Amino acid sequence: MPIYRCNKCGFIAETVPLLPGGKTPCSRCAHPSTVYNTVFFVEKLTERYFAALREIETLKAADQPAPAMPGAAPEPPVTAAPAPTATTPALALDQLNLHNTALLATPEQHRPLQRWFEARQIEARFDYAAVDTTGFFDDAARALGENFALFGELLDRVRWAYRNSHSNVNLELANLSQKDAQALNNLCRQFHSHSLFATYRYQKVEKIVRLTLQTAPTVRQFFEGGWLEWFVLVELLAQLKAKKRPFSCARNVKVVFQNEDLHEIDVMTLLDGQTPIYIECKTGEFRREIDKFLKLKKRLNLSRSQFIICASDLTDEQASGLSAMYDLSFANLGTLSAKLQAVI
Repeated sequence: MPIYRCNKCGFIAETVPLLPGGKTPCSRCAHPSTVYNTVFFVEKLTERYFAALREIETLKAADQPAPAMPGAAPEPPVTAAPAPTATTPALALDQLNLHNTALLATPEQHRPLQRWFEARQIEARFDYAAVDTTGFFDDAARALGENFALFGELLDRVRWAYRNSHSNVNLELANLSQKDAQALNNLCRQFHSHSLFATYRYQKVEKIVRLTLQTAPTVRQFFEGGWLEWFVLVELLAQLKAKKRPFSCARNVKVVFQNEDLHEIDVMTLLDGQTPIYIECKTGEFRREIDKFLKLKKRLNLSRSQFIICASDLTDEQASGLSAMYDLSFANLGTLSAKLQAVI
């Protein structure tokens, strides 16, 4: 039977058959709770359990002193290590799997960014879970972004279906090469196994993939643009880990200025407690918002290289041309890495 876990009181129970991703009131406190397929729920729970065990073992190993060599002088008494500061890495980046960890989703990890905003009298409201990479969203986003030329049409079809209240999407693969058809079919099957599609069926003779969309709001948000935020976050974390830079990062940050203006920041990081990088993620038309971005960049006192607009539909030529016209950095999925390398 389907299962749910109440996020308010923690109660876990089976429920009457519902479409996974739907809502049911908690039997204990009546709080609306998301319903999951039992196998998916257990797989997810097991994944988190073993990921936590691996991280604990990694952190324990990092704290172990190296064994003394025979005949070596005794080591001096160990003093308590200083608490992580804005310029001290709080996480052992070289030993941490940044693509499967909940250690980023903590108030401590966000604190340097919070202090940076407070120093500028800006209120920042963080969604800690937005950088929890133990789920499947970051993996799905990476798959979409790394082969956007092939998978972009699937995203367009899914977005159109959601916005027009359609529950199904059919993909005809007959006109694709065997390699592309197989890649697209495998992606749909994988997304279904990760609960991003409610149902998946492949008609081999007709070469048609039939999908039922998931009704969970978080999944809809992912397909309607959240996937690009996850892709940018994954790319950013890879760059930070490669260069071993101490950082604080966040996604979906709501900031309130002194005049009560409200803005939402897609992805942001703070390097060494000093250097901020702001990344705006756009999957549709955005040119009418350029003036807004210029004003926001000025309010945050960022340089051109520190304010990046990553737009999935831009060509290399368009990104280069816009960067030359405005005091902003424009990138697409292919050029984002170079933009980040230049500033990290």
